[in-house]
Amino acid sequence: MTEIIPSLLYNDIPAALACLTSAFGATEEMRHATPGGGMHAPVLLDGHRIMLGGGAASHGMASPAESGTATQGVFVSMADVDAHHARAHEAAARLDHPAPQDHGYGRTFTAWDPEGHPWFFCAASPHT
Repeated sequence: MTEIIPSLLYNDIPAALACLTSAFGATEEMRHATPGGGMHAPVLLDGHRIMLGGGAASHGMASPAESGTATQGVFVSMADVDAHHARAHEAAARLDHPAPQDHGYGRTFTAWDPEGHPWFFCAASPHT
């Protein structure tokens, strides 16, 4: 079986882990030290893995905090987007609106993690 695992770059992986677990409901799997003194840390969000890692300027990789712009985001389709928004709000995540918005493709909201990656949360639908 092939598993495609998105990888997000962070300068401060422990702070990212704190946000993703408290505000977004992710589960930390483990932390791996890298030979260069950095860290990799996979997390699970409703059974789906996302890898967190440090950027490497020598390889042309940087977090949005370093580059000043996000070049990717994470789209999450879920059953109860309203409850998820409430959790993110209670954890003081940066949110685009005080409540999820109704769009042609479902109820949705955007939250940003501490380093500027956008996370797009949408009510599950048969079309996503």
